Amino acid sequence: MGHVLEIRQLSVEFPSRRGVLKALDEVSFSIQAGEVVGVVGESGAGKSLTGAAIIGLLEPPGRVSGGEIWLEGQRIDQLPDDQMRLLRGRKIGAIFQDPLTSLNPLYTVGQQLIETITTHLSLSNSQAKTRAIELLEATGIPAARERIDHYPHQFSGGMRQRVVIALALAAEPKLIIADEPTTALDVSIQAQIIELLKRLCREHGTAVMLITHDMGVIAETANRVVVMYAGRVVEVGAVRDVIERPQHPYTAGLMGSIPTIKRVVERLVQIDGSMPRLNAIPSGCAFHPRCEHVMPICRRERPELMVRGASQAACWLMAKEGTDG
Repeated sequence: MGHVLEIRQLSVEFPSRRGVLKALDEVSFSIQAGEVVGVVGESGAGKSLTGAAIIGLLEPPGRVSGGEIWLEGQRIDQLPDDQMRLLRGRKIGAIFQDPLTSLNPLYTVGQQLIETITTHLSLSNSQAKTRAIELLEATGIPAARERIDHYPHQFSGGMRQRVVIALALAAEPKLIIADEPTTALDVSIQAQIIELLKRLCREHGTAVMLITHDMGVIAETANRVVVMYAGRVVEVGAVRDVIERPQHPYTAGLMGSIPTIKRVVERLVQIDGSMPRLNAIPSGCAFHPRCEHVMPICRRERPELMVRGASQAACWLMAKEGTDG
């Protein structure tokens, strides 16, 4: 089974007056067809930047400064803008946190869907309209036939997000980048949107990169999880393994912050301190100032991902404990 998306040692830099800031530092992971990979971490970890780099929408002066991005065996990080634009609707769909940024308020949702479909698929206008109605029905919009002629402001937040998902799926993309797709919604709607993403992924074999700071959403949705901290991947593994047996102290802190019904916890774990700024990333392991297991080597040398059990974690504790895991 080939990878739909493969990111190899991706680095992103922002030149600034005080020198070059490294926002992503050799990030690597892959996503297969039909798989939801959750990318999690606090604000500033580099999750959204990774997504923006993949879809070719890095805010200038940010630029890919190293590594490669491969989509279905084609390298896409060096494509000219016009080719990238075609790829964006056709092979990569995007769902963002705020549906209003993805929808044009001046056009009906039908016009926007039909335009996307006819741009990327060789369908007539009437065929495109039929497909647009099917997409709205598939994403759970009642009375889709009537609602296709409504404008974005006539939909509630949860319904708007469904329209955005329909739009992202319009050209049957191979990969969907969903950046905090449920954050702006209330919890019951959140659950519906998550269920919808999972179902569409199952039915269409789409690969999904789900970017979020919410470990609970990852637990519900993803097959595998990539944990990021200060522009680097600190842990990768199957969701169950990472949740039940986190290997990196940062991941353990993130997991400790998920409330659970099953066990009684006196208080949720809190990781003291905050993510370092890009112009002040500590030496060695960037997490060391916040880590309760810190050792001298952590301040000196940066750990790479090491295999431990079913997961990989960039942590010197792995090396110390050897292969007894």
